[in-house]
Amino acid sequence: MKPEINILFLGGARRTSLAERFVMAGEKLGKVVNVFSYELSKEVPLIAIAREIIVGKRWNDPQLFEHLLSVVKEKNIHILLPFVDPAVEVLALFRRIAPSDVFIPVSNVEIAKTFFDKKLANEWFIFHGFPVPEEDKKYPLIAKPRKGSAAKGLAIFQNEQEREIFFQTHSPEDYLIQAYLSADEFTVDSYVSVRGNGILGVVPRQRLEVFNGEVVKSVTTRNEEIIDLSKKILGAAAFCGPITIQFLRERSTGKIYVMEINPRFGGGVINTIEAGFDIPSILLKEYLNLPIETVDSWQENLMMMRTFKEIFLCK
Repeated sequence: MKPEINILFLGGARRTSLAERFVMAGEKLGKVVNVFSYELSKEVPLIAIAREIIVGKRWNDPQLFEHLLSVVKEKNIHILLPFVDPAVEVLALFRRIAPSDVFIPVSNVEIAKTFFDKKLANEWFIFHGFPVPEEDKKYPLIAKPRKGSAAKGLAIFQNEQEREIFFQTHSPEDYLIQAYLSADEFTVDSYVSVRGNGILGVVPRQRLEVFNGEVVKSVTTRNEEIIDLSKKILGAAAFCGPITIQFLRERSTGKIYVMEINPRFGGGVINTIEAGFDIPSILLKEYLNLPIETVDSWQENLMMMRTFKEIFLCK
């Protein structure tokens, strides 16, 4: 019987394709990977792949850590992974009380707090000399909720009147305001070794189509400027595990700007995995203390298109 590796997704809900990739990566290593997921309801698409959907606590529940620890012990969890923003900070904190043999490849609490606040993140980029869109100079402007995600709550102002009307019902302190650029969007999927082996891969992909804030069509692209800038960003803080960086390339000038960092898997990472940067395999190897190598050879111009798939559950 093959050895088993139990992985607990936090907020994995719809990440069925990524769960499948972890199962496939385990098979290549002669292991059986069982995916569990910690959710607020059992009625999530991941139920089609997961061994079990565990109904858990809300991220701000005072009993969250106690309950999470009991789940880890009861289900013999070996690896924990976050898939929504609050779960990154939760796991960074949980790592302090988790059993020592449990693998939690997430960055520290300070990184989570910084990069899930767009204003703090922007200040960090500026401090380290990384290019960002100008703040609050000339119209059009875009207002981004400081702690928003998936493009929710964005507002675009063409003039001062639109801005004034918007902030009659919203607090300016809750937003980062920047120049609105006519630009192409790029996402970089990367992985920084938890075991001290550095940056193991950086793969940019252009976001060609987005639905509800998540990419549904993208294509890998070997943009050396974005690759080099990504490596500099990843080297400027104690990042570890899967890291997603988003960039803008202004159409009129070709200039590259960093937009944000999500210290977790991105929604479209399947494109990068299929292109040859098999992050689930690397992550499992890190957990198993197996040799790992930096990945520089991956397929360029590989397009991913996503579609809906139905999951049926007998209630």
